[in-house]
Amino acid sequence: MWDLISNSIYASILLSIAIGIIGSLIVINKASSITGSIAHGSFGGIGIGIYLGVNILLSTTIFTIILAIILAFITLKLPSRKDSLISVIWAIGMSIGILFLSLSNGYHADALSYLFGNILLIDKSDLIFMGIVDLILLISIILLYNHFLAMSYDKEFLSLRKINTNLLYTYFLVLTSLTIVISVKSIGIILILALFTIPALIAEKFTKKFYQMIILSGVISLIIMISGILISYFTDLAPTPIIVIIASILLLINFIF
Repeated sequence: MWDLISNSIYASILLSIAIGIIGSLIVINKASSITGSIAHGSFGGIGIGIYLGVNILLSTTIFTIILAIILAFITLKLPSRKDSLISVIWAIGMSIGILFLSLSNGYHADALSYLFGNILLIDKSDLIFMGIVDLILLISIILLYNHFLAMSYDKEFLSLRKINTNLLYTYFLVLTSLTIVISVKSIGIILILALFTIPALIAEKFTKKFYQMIILSGVISLIIMISGILISYFTDLAPTPIIVIIASILLLINFIF
């Protein structure tokens, strides 16, 4: 049992780093609908992986990156139809996953685990991939901090500097897709958006600088996840809904006070 708890604690630490960075970018760029579309659409990659009998992490990574690039094109080139097309991509991704699952033989418990998530089931290979994605995110935010900040608040500045804002935005969505991939097994596709946005929304109220928002968001998400794991362990309840409920309560308290 301790192996399960220790792996989940390590996963919480690694995920909190990713959520702090990407969650803050999602909130200030108002990209929650796109993130939800990528998250739910990633089920297509899970279904394909199960059907082909290949590594689900690999198939989901490739599929979500493709979705991110498609959504970047839609957002940048078809802004007037953005909301409708985002919903269409959301539905298509889920449909592809369901279709390939129906073509597969037998009952697939893995698919349900990715839908609802269970941070207690994280293994060492998952932790390694989380660490790799965290490293990519940390390097990206350190090297491109001012670029991401300008992309979020002052795109004209980037244009004057002759920086390709479209490419930068696409890269942001690719990073978001990677964060989703490392989160689906722990948090679940259905509840992933809540944990991506709630810590950042809370942190935004108490910080003035973007880097402060990133750090505080990561700390809040870590506290939420560890609290959910401990409550789950002592009550024998599913950890993911407990984590999201704790996050929602904190958000409500934040709005009230």
